[in-house]
Amino acid sequence: MHADELSTDVPLVRRLLEGQFPQWAARPIERVSSSGTVNALYRLGDDLVVRLPRIDWATGAVERELRWLPKLAPLLPVEIPVPLAQGASADGYPWDWGIYPWLEGEAPATGEGSLAKELARFVRVLHGVELPGEPPDGRGAAGLEHWDESTRAVLVELRGIVDTDAAAATWDEALRTPGWPAPPVWTHGDLMPANLLVRDRRLTGVIDWGGFGLGDPAVDLMPAWNLLDAAGRDVFRAEVDVDEETWTRGRGWALCTGLVALPYYVETNPELAENARYRIGRVLADTVGS
Repeated sequence: MHADELSTDVPLVRRLLEGQFPQWAARPIERVSSSGTVNALYRLGDDLVVRLPRIDWATGAVERELRWLPKLAPLLPVEIPVPLAQGASADGYPWDWGIYPWLEGEAPATGEGSLAKELARFVRVLHGVELPGEPPDGRGAAGLEHWDESTRAVLVELRGIVDTDAAAATWDEALRTPGWPAPPVWTHGDLMPANLLVRDRRLTGVIDWGGFGLGDPAVDLMPAWNLLDAAGRDVFRAEVDVDEETWTRGRGWALCTGLVALPYYVETNPELAENARYRIGRVLADTVGS
């Protein structure tokens, strides 16, 4: 998926385990075909998963997660993957890597609203967390202006593919919106459908915490447009109970991440590209209808 992505395989994972975690080295290892964009995933037996960063800008997450996710997990209403061990560079693999519990569940389908209340509850609880220490900055700490240059570049690239005039107007509105005026809150930063786990139509887990940390709560409103239908979005908005400015910034987050993802993943990750199209369409329909 990335030009300078590092290749990994089952024999590499086996060697890393044999050298650093021999207690797990004899377990069956199977590559997870639905690996995310920044980590290669290898299921380790029935209840563990090994995560190897694919690319240099994805490194460092396991160390932060080992420090903070054990403190965060008991405070949340769903399961999260608290790291069990941190591996080190070895056997030609250059970065730290992690071993996590395998959380059962499936990603929800887009275009329905059944998870709206449960998602809103998770977001409210997460944003209300207070932990001592010096939590890291999350994905939403830099603000929408950090994405302006890349967003305007892809608007040129996407002419004729999406309604770039409407997208530019919606993006301009988000940038004009005042920023979060209060202290930053705990955020996940990447609440994509692929990072949500559902069992029996209930939200049971949230995975992929690489972008977590303190930031603008608007960054966690993206499921309103990247997952839910219009009715579900209305329920979600009522339940999270944010002000108009925060909602507008959340729409901006959904739009810019969709715009940037579409051309980047259109050839290499059709599932992500399709979700990018979905959220761009939902954002523009919401803007026209508002």
